[in-house]
Formats: sequence, C-alpha cells, structure tokens
Amino acid sequence: MAGRTPMGTRRSPPAAGNVLGRWSRTLSSDADVRLQVYYDRTWRDLGNDFTELLNTYDADWQQRFPLGPAQEVTWGAAFRLMDDRVANLPGFVFAPGHKVLHLYSAFVQDEIELLKDRVRLCLGSKFEHNDYTGFESQPSGRLAWTPNGENTLWAAISRAVRTPARIDRDFALSVPGLTVLAGSEDFESEKVLAYEAGWRLQPNARAWLSVSLFYNQYDEIRSAEPGPPPFGLPITFANGVEGESYGLETAFGLGLTDWWRLRGGYTALKKHLYVKDGSADLNGASAESDDPEHQILLQSVMDLPGGISLGSVCRYVSALPNPRVPSYIELDVRLGWRPANHLELAVVGQNLLDHSHPEFVPTSPSAREIERSVYGTVACTF
Repeated sequence: MAGRTPMGTRRSPPAAGNVLGRWSRTLSSDADVRLQVYYDRTWRDLGNDFTELLNTYDADWQQRFPLGPAQEVTWGAAFRLMDDRVANLPGFVFAPGHKVLHLYSAFVQDEIELLKDRVRLCLGSKFEHNDYTGFESQPSGRLAWTPNGENTLWAAISRAVRTPARIDRDFALSVPGLTVLAGSEDFESEKVLAYEAGWRLQPNARAWLSVSLFYNQYDEIRSAEPGPPPFGLPITFANGVEGESYGLETAFGLGLTDWWRLRGGYTALKKHLYVKDGSADLNGASAESDDPEHQILLQSVMDLPGGISLGSVCRYVSALPNPRVPSYIELDVRLGWRPANHLELAVVGQNLLDHSHPEFVPTSPSAREIERSVYGTVACTF
C-alpha cells in the first residue's frame, strides 16, 4: 500500500454515456403502444485505485387500451440487466467483484370512470423479481372527484419498496484478520406505505395550482447492528429501523405568454425514525433521517424564434440537520436548437452559481462536493 493516497482523497470525475431509443404508435384516441430500449455505461474512480464499471441494459414495453365505455387499462413489462465490475482493494471489497444482476417487472393499471366526468377510480400494481429478495409487489389505489371544470380533489394509498443494493448484501470492510463492516445475506427490502390527499385548481388553460398532504409509514429501514462483545465486530447491515414522515407539497404552472411558461413548487418535510425492538442500531436511527425540511424550485421555459429554446431551473434546498450540510441555491440552464423537426441539439450547464457545493456527507474522510458542469445532447426522433 506504500505510495498510495488515502481512500477517497484523490478526485477523479466519473465518465458516463447513454443512449435511449423509443418507438410509439397511436392506435386510436384511447389506445397506443410504446417500446423503449436504453443502454447506460458508467465508470468511476473512488480514489486509491478503487474503480467501478457498470453497464446497464433496459427494455420496456407499454400498452394502453379501452375496456368498455368507462374503463381504460394500461399494462407493461420490462427487463433490466446490470453488469457490474469492481476493482477491489485489500480490505475494501464487493464480493464477487464481477456480478450480473437481473430485474424483471410488470405492471397493470385500470382506470374506471365511476361517475361520468366527476368520479374516477384508478387501481393498479407493479410486480418485480430481483436477484436478492425475489418477488415484490407494489399496489396502489387513487380516487379523484371533479365537482366542476376547475377543481379536482383526490386521495391515494400506495405501497413501495427499495430493494437491496450491492452495498447492503455484498460489501465488506476489513483490516488484516478482522472484518469491521459487512453486508448481510438477510437484508430485506425497505418498505413504505404512503397516504396522500390533494386539491388541484385550473381556472384556465394557462394556469394551475395544486396542494397535497402526505403521510408515510416506513418499515425494514437499514440499520447498523454491532457484532458480539468485546469489540462489537463485525458491524452488519440489517432492517432494524422504522418510522414515519409527513409534509406538504405545492406546485403551480403559469403561461405568461404563448412562448414563455413558468413552473414551480415548494415541499415541506418532517421525518421521524425509531430503532425497532430487538435492534441495537449504532446510528440511533439517524443515518436515514438526514433530509432537508424545505425545498423550493422555479422553472422557466422560453420558445424563442429560429427553433431556439431556453430553459432554466433555480432551486433552494435547506440545510441537512445531522450530519449538517449547509443550505444552498443553484441554477441550471439549457439552451436548445431545433434545426429540423426531427433533430434537436442542446447544451446544458448545471450548478452554475458556485464552483462546487456539498449536498451530503460521505462515509469517506474526504468531503465530496457537486461541481459545476457543462454537457451537450443530441436528440433524434423518427
């Protein structure tokens, strides 16, 4: 190890690229099909010769069709393959270093008009199979009432999961002769049961406003469990945390002119997590609680002459409480040009207000900051 820099202190920007293709066909006013394929390649160097190369292949099929005069069904299926290759370091290991993960999924959604132009019920579920926990289901239901042409009231309940990542199952940190931190083969998916209710106002075609409340119940959240005495090693990942969050979301859209549109929103979040009975989480349920309480976003989109478009997004994120990260304001700008109907060129600048800023506290000793960046895109449609 002589001559190597400490873990995480050498900065090396990631290299990435992706390509997406989408085909769609409209069969009627209420029926269509869509096929999307996607490839992404990401390489990153975390410092000290620890590198990761991830190739992701994804295919997604979706179809929508009517089922009688008052029902519309949407269904789809997808497959994703993730080819992950890690160059491990002594004592800092993902085992095996090369792993191929598969994700199979399908969904179905049935939207039913219970009272014409007034009451709609939407029922559906997503079904997945992953290589770690096997079969997972994520059902949801939503009821909407539109008493008049301007107002809509709605309520929803949904179940969602976060399936294990490689760090939850395959990671190990050790010193000679002793494992300090390790993933667990018993780590299960994190789960949330989400309740929502809201109101949307649209007085005309150019303006709308929505306000919603939410309450989430969490279970099987990741914890860090100590090992046996006297040293409490190895520390292993488990599902020893539960809790809740609640808050408010507002959003609006406003067409100032035919060529200039504004959108924005505000989110307030409160989150409380607790250590479950039988768990000895070393973080005291704080590791998954470091979220901003306030976020504000304002977006501007302009359609200029000559096929030019100019978009910008300004966002404010309040401070993270523990470990503390300062609040920040940032700006992204996108300049696009459409020389032909089927071709668009664009240049995008991100995080333009600062050379760099922190958004989280990493586990490595060296602070990581999000840097100012510029990139270009080419989009072709057929």
